[in-house]
Amino acid sequence: MLSINKDRLISRINELGSIGKDAQGGRTRLAASDTEKEGRDLVVSWMREANLKVVVDRIGNIFGIWETEKNKDQAPLMIGSHIDTVIQAGQYDGCYGVISGIELIQTLQEAGLSTRRPLVVGAFTNEEGVRYSPDMVGSLVYAGGMDIDEALAAVGTDGTILGEELKRIGYEGTAEPGFIKPYAFIELHIEQGPIMDAEGVSIGTVENLQGISWQKITVEGVANHAGTTPTNMRIDAGLAAAKVNVFMRKRCDNSGGKTVCTIGSIVFEPNAINVIPSKAVFTVDMRNPIEEKLQEEEKALANYLAELQKTDHVKISTERLARFEPVQFDEKICQLVEAKAEARGLSHRRMTSGAGQDAQMIARICPTAMIFVPSVNGISHNPAEFTKEDDILAGANVFLDVVTELVEAH
Repeated sequence: MLSINKDRLISRINELGSIGKDAQGGRTRLAASDTEKEGRDLVVSWMREANLKVVVDRIGNIFGIWETEKNKDQAPLMIGSHIDTVIQAGQYDGCYGVISGIELIQTLQEAGLSTRRPLVVGAFTNEEGVRYSPDMVGSLVYAGGMDIDEALAAVGTDGTILGEELKRIGYEGTAEPGFIKPYAFIELHIEQGPIMDAEGVSIGTVENLQGISWQKITVEGVANHAGTTPTNMRIDAGLAAAKVNVFMRKRCDNSGGKTVCTIGSIVFEPNAINVIPSKAVFTVDMRNPIEEKLQEEEKALANYLAELQKTDHVKISTERLARFEPVQFDEKICQLVEAKAEARGLSHRRMTSGAGQDAQMIARICPTAMIFVPSVNGISHNPAEFTKEDDILAGANVFLDVVTELVEAH
């Protein structure tokens, strides 16, 4: 059986992981930043080393294309992920999938094999969504889910404009997003959760991906003195916000583990220790892998907010920030992943991706699936993010086997 070059794969993960790394061990490569440009340049150099044709589209997605005269008329298999990071990130999220894609192609080339379909490895722009909104914008635009000009006009958290920054770093491409129509898409990724590590499972066959509902909620109350205002006479925006948090936690507890909800950002006004908050602005990140259940949770929250306005005498308004339906991945590819894991003697289980992924966007245009490998202690988006080398290699080899069959390498 063919095998990925473990030493080269690990070396490249470490080399890319050193870009944007600070003294505390975290790396920050926000989309279209100077450090991400360094990462892009390195990935492009590896693509060219693998004799791939490099094409950049208008949203900055990078594609390394391996095709021949004999197969160029066939729809290609696309693989890949992203190389941008959150702030103070680990080195595996996204990068593992891009680098393994390049390594996979080099492995086939070094074995003297050809394929009946072209292979394309992609690195998508702004998957993390830290600097620009929405997240996964490169793959979303590529799949036709967002207008390219609207995406390029996005204003970042630092006041920059995405299109201008892509041009500044030299990654304002000319190809129209969607210029390649893939036969299928597969993304290799770390789990970013604790399940596989806790259960000792080597390969995760990702069969679906949670739907995501993001809202910003504003609660308006009345500022007043913290010492002189009786409790029963307060109109406390902070208390109302806390009640929403507790309400959604109870919904999660009663969902059988399917619903997860996070209030990850909250700001009070006037934000003083001795003043009752006149305003609370907070975010709600709600997820469920079943669309009907996600809608139920959204409706339950809306009803509770209406009730809260009456009981607490506050004014509440909501703003939709993002909404993605759950994604069901291709069953045939999932079964192929399981078969290849078994052929290598590796344990495997079906998984739901709790995190948003580029694969969920590309699933709009072709059969799609994902492969997970364990994250030690489930840690991700953190400098302590780690996946063991044996698991890195095992996932890359199953990835290789699946792709080899789908492109009919010979």
